[in-house]
Formats: sequence, structure tokens, C-alpha cells
Amino acid sequence: MHRRPLGRGRQLATIGALVVLVGCVLPWFAATGGDTGLTPITTNAFSDKGIVVFICALLVLALVSLPYAAGDKPLAIDRALSYVIVVTVAIGAYLWRTIEFILVDPAGLRPDLAPGIWIVGVGLIILARATYEISTEHRF
Repeated sequence: MHRRPLGRGRQLATIGALVVLVGCVLPWFAATGGDTGLTPITTNAFSDKGIVVFICALLVLALVSLPYAAGDKPLAIDRALSYVIVVTVAIGAYLWRTIEFILVDPAGLRPDLAPGIWIVGVGLIILARATYEISTEHRF
């Protein structure tokens, strides 16, 4: 059985999706109690629209592995358009959630209080680059 090479774009997509998954587990926002001494409240990707980013990262991993699960026959879903749709939805949900956090308290997005949202941002940049690479590569 002949296996196709993974390709640079799909390797980047795998790395980007894994970075996003790591960032989804870490805190995305921290509401500090100010000078009141209250415990900071943190939230991660598993609340509200952040779960969409997590699901999109899982979908990217599924898209990368799907051709290998299907064997040697080409699949209609294994196209650049599939990656474009999934990454666009992820970036949209990420930006929407980030804007909500900025409107509540911009100080809660500091990298030391909310490393997850910054790591997810880096992962989404990697995914966007991977989508570009996938769209420019020639598939057999």
C-alpha cells in the first residue's frame, strides 16, 4: 500500500491545531478582584464561544488524518476549501470572544493572567499559514 507524503501545509496544520488545543486548556481571561483581595476568576475555551475554537482544532486534526484513514482513494473533503472554512470559523469565534473580554476588562487579557488566549492566537496564525500552504500545493 502506498501512502502519500503529509506535505508541509498539513504538517503546519497539525502543529497549529496542537498549539490551539494546548491554549484551549489554559486560562483565557482572568477577572482580578482588584484591591479587594478576592480570588481571581478565570475562564478558558470551554465556556461560551471558545468551545468552537476547540472543536475547529479537532476538525483540522481530523481533516489531516482523514486521507490516511480512507486509504489510497482521493476524498472530496480533502481540499483547501475545507481548511479555509474551519480556520475562518475558528478565527471568527476567537475574535468574537476576545472582543467580549476586552469590553469587560482589558487588564484581564495580560499574558501572565491569561496565557491561553495568546497561545491560541499563535496557533491560529500557524493554522492560517498552513491553510495558505495547503491551497498552493499540488495534490496527486
